Amino acid sequence: MTLLNREAFKRTVVVPALKVKKEIVNSLLKSLKQLVLQRPGLKRVVEDPEDEDSRLVILDPHKIPGFSLGESEQQVLKELGVDPEVSRYNLELTYENFKSEEILRAVLPEGQEVTSGFSRVGHIAHLNLRDHQLPYRHLIGQVIIDKNPGITCAVNKTSIIDSTYRNFEMEVLAGEKNLVTKVKENNTAYELDFSKVYWNPRLSTERGRVVELLRPGDVLFDVFAGVGPFAIPAAKKKCRVFANDLNPESYSWLLHNCRLNKVDAGVKAFNMDGREFLRGPVREELSKELPLVREEQRNAFHIVMNLPALAVEFLDAFRHLLVGEPCSAAALPTVHCYAFSKHEDPAKDIQERAEASLGTSLDGRCSTYLVRNVAPNKEMLCISFQVPADVLYKRPCPDEGKKEQPSHVALGFQAPPFAASGWSHPRGHSGRVTATLDLG
Repeated sequence: MTLLNREAFKRTVVVPALKVKKEIVNSLLKSLKQLVLQRPGLKRVVEDPEDEDSRLVILDPHKIPGFSLGESEQQVLKELGVDPEVSRYNLELTYENFKSEEILRAVLPEGQEVTSGFSRVGHIAHLNLRDHQLPYRHLIGQVIIDKNPGITCAVNKTSIIDSTYRNFEMEVLAGEKNLVTKVKENNTAYELDFSKVYWNPRLSTERGRVVELLRPGDVLFDVFAGVGPFAIPAAKKKCRVFANDLNPESYSWLLHNCRLNKVDAGVKAFNMDGREFLRGPVREELSKELPLVREEQRNAFHIVMNLPALAVEFLDAFRHLLVGEPCSAAALPTVHCYAFSKHEDPAKDIQERAEASLGTSLDGRCSTYLVRNVAPNKEMLCISFQVPADVLYKRPCPDEGKKEQPSHVALGFQAPPFAASGWSHPRGHSGRVTATLDLG
């Protein structure tokens, strides 16, 4: 069956039932709740057609073998004054009374893997079907919609995630074709077009974990911000936020969600390549702020890099990002970088790859956190570390900034030296789009 026929599920089955006086129905349900039939859309208690003062309690036939109760159940009935005799009741079942797994098992070919799991993004069910399930994809999508209240659209991913904009091709399997949706995560609301931006509800716990590390007054640089699931909660905690995404659609929804959550004044948004963001706005802000940090100051700088397919490759942008004397060790920015690993020791693998990109050892200077299992033998991890001063800073050369010596030096006169500036001027980046929202 590749087209869903709901009428095929109509049937009459004989199930066990107990005749109970209506005034003790609730007591019986509590005492025998493990034996009562649990079915979607079915009443557990029905009227007795032969006695208006009694009710019939429907029992699960799989738990009442031979339509007879065990000694312990009979003792319960005796204490309640209920006749232990089990009667037979003709129960009418329809499509609405079956669970999604049961329906799919009935309509798919024997031996076919049953898929009823999905990721929920607002009103959208996002499935990831395997090749052998594709002939039945529309049927599967319709069953998912039918059996999950609030789901009105089912989609299937038809390509891998694009590493540039982090979105993917998808097919609407059933339901409405509207892919603009609303989601709520960690008490924050977001709106997005699921067909054009990246959103993974399975990262909710991880995003909450990182935001929990932030304190009011901290500075967050979100290199691959998407629609704002790190940036906006951070701004709600009174952090100063610089959020960037290369995808123009993500950038647009980021601005929209900042306004939606009334944090537009606290988020400066950018639409540029991640490496350019690090070498431009991040360098500019760190160059300005780090020399002002005092030892007793507790505000921290955090850099989130949530692009697990590629983020480690961007870490080399921190090499000599700043010029001058290093700030205090406590003020060095902390990076939270995400990566995938298929290595037998994922933590070791991500640390070695980060070290190769940074050009230094992180032994004793980093921590790794297992985020989730993405697929068999594929893990997603987060490595966190303060950027070492010898990586982040380029010391100015002793002669840097000095003027050319005038010719009278040869006569024995020494011109007074000029001090080096200590900070390199950040280079401009053509085509950079920035927006600071202020709607009053």
